[in-house]
Amino acid sequence: MSTSPNSVPAAGQPADRVARHWGEELATLAAVSLPFVALVVAIVLLWGVAFSWVYLALMAGMYLVSAVGITVGYHRLFTHRSFEAPAPVVAALGVMGGMAAEGSVIDWVAYHRRHHQHSDGHDDPHSPHNHGGGVAGVLKGFAFAHMGWFFTDHPPGLERYSADLRKSKLIRVISRLFPLWVVLGLAIPAALGGLLTGTWMGVLLGMLWGGGVRLLLVHHVTWSINSVCHLWGTRAFKSSDESRNNPVFGVLALGEGWHNNHHAFPNSARHGLKWWQVDVSYLIIVAMSWVGLARRVRVPTAEQMEAKRV
Repeated sequence: MSTSPNSVPAAGQPADRVARHWGEELATLAAVSLPFVALVVAIVLLWGVAFSWVYLALMAGMYLVSAVGITVGYHRLFTHRSFEAPAPVVAALGVMGGMAAEGSVIDWVAYHRRHHQHSDGHDDPHSPHNHGGGVAGVLKGFAFAHMGWFFTDHPPGLERYSADLRKSKLIRVISRLFPLWVVLGLAIPAALGGLLTGTWMGVLLGMLWGGGVRLLLVHHVTWSINSVCHLWGTRAFKSSDESRNNPVFGVLALGEGWHNNHHAFPNSARHGLKWWQVDVSYLIIVAMSWVGLARRVRVPTAEQMEAKRV
């Protein structure tokens, strides 16, 4: 039985979708793009005053460290087990992911696994769908998937999604010390800013750009996978949800934006399944495998991909 655009489907049952007007897609794109445009403008205006190559390097370096902690660590290693790694690598990726200030590894994994089980259904913790039709419904859904779901109650039984992680003493310790990793993610660029400039102002600006602004970028890029990549993009493979491949976030999110590919093959370490789909996280995993830091790297076969093509 079909559902209306405003109704709530049963758990696991996708709702019928209503085609969106081009204006709705433009509104979605503008909502997530304009903050980054504003940031670039701020950087240009502050160049030589409160911004320079030192702070650009700190911001970019800390972005890469914390984003890799999320994409390679929290997501592909801890959530989907798309490869295996020795304990020191597990610990390092857990700490790096914690520096992104997106929650402890155990909580992050539990929510993401629930998302996959109920993707775009009633029990999906952050679907942008089923929030009404038209531009208003799309914007409301976008806001909910991007940030609004943070303010909702925890769903019941969330702990069962992370039972395997809680069996590991190492992962339990890393998860429990999450606040420490957040502080470390602010202290490192502050210390480097002071050392590189020899000033207390360098400490402050290092923490500002390598810490605060870097967190702004990491957060909104990560959150855009939940919002933008379930609304705007292309679908190469069959899936039971509205996941989309979005090239902008394929690049910014180090490969995570090839989201339809990921939902079609959730246990794959590789999300960019075509040669031109840039997937920095997968390249890192491959490089790790060359030096023995990753093993049993999982990718779909050509036959599996062909069977799921749209």
